[in-house]
Amino acid sequence: MSVIDKPTSRDGALQEAFGADVAELYAQAARGEANAALQRALELRSFLAIAEEQVARVRDRVHAVTAADADMGDPSASDLRWDADWLEAALAGRDGYTAALDELLRTMPPPTQLAALTPALSPKITAAAPPTPAAPRAGAARMRHP
Repeated sequence: MSVIDKPTSRDGALQEAFGADVAELYAQAARGEANAALQRALELRSFLAIAEEQVARVRDRVHAVTAADADMGDPSASDLRWDADWLEAALAGRDGYTAALDELLRTMPPPTQLAALTPALSPKITAAAPPTPAAPRAGAARMRHP
């Protein structure tokens, strides 16, 4: 499953900030219509989707081995410590991506200004002629050293 299809805890904030659902925002980026703020937000969202999936996987594994009907001899203290370390790392990643995405959404320009920053569909390409080489030192006489 693609990160585009995975829901995240910040999808509503992205939709509110950019005025479209997440799938449409990714489509805009694929068409080259995304401004820098949207590109960064989608990158952070993609990382967040993976981090939240990792948190869910570890949580589900711990719930499965500690369920009331689970085999009491199945979970070892070592396995649970390992899962606790994995969960701590996954939560730290999730928290970092969430904080970065929230900060980006908080500090970006209002939606009315974002529309003006969006690149045109067919960008203009301009070229400048290379600089002309400097003329040799015309009329400069070389001095001879004794």
